[in-house]
Amino acid sequence: MTMENDATPPAAAPVVARAEPYEVAVKAGRTYWWCSCGLSTKQPFCDGTHKGTGLSPQAWKAEEDGTVWFCGCKQTADGPMCDGSHERL
Repeated sequence: MTMENDATPPAAAPVVARAEPYEVAVKAGRTYWWCSCGLSTKQPFCDGTHKGTGLSPQAWKAEEDGTVWFCGCKQTADGPMCDGSHERL
């Protein structure tokens, strides 16, 4: 007799938070936690809403002060930064 494996279910597909990137002023040395699930109410950053989705936030550390574009559609291949994937939605 074999027992079924209690494997973790596959990750849910991310939800499109918006079909354009988020422009964010960042500070050197600070770590930002990008929401990869699209469910956070604090876009583009994580608020913990991903729990149970199989998705996790992605840490990104700013190397210098400036403006960056965090992905809003959650489809980027270059997370957490926008790679233009929203143009194909």
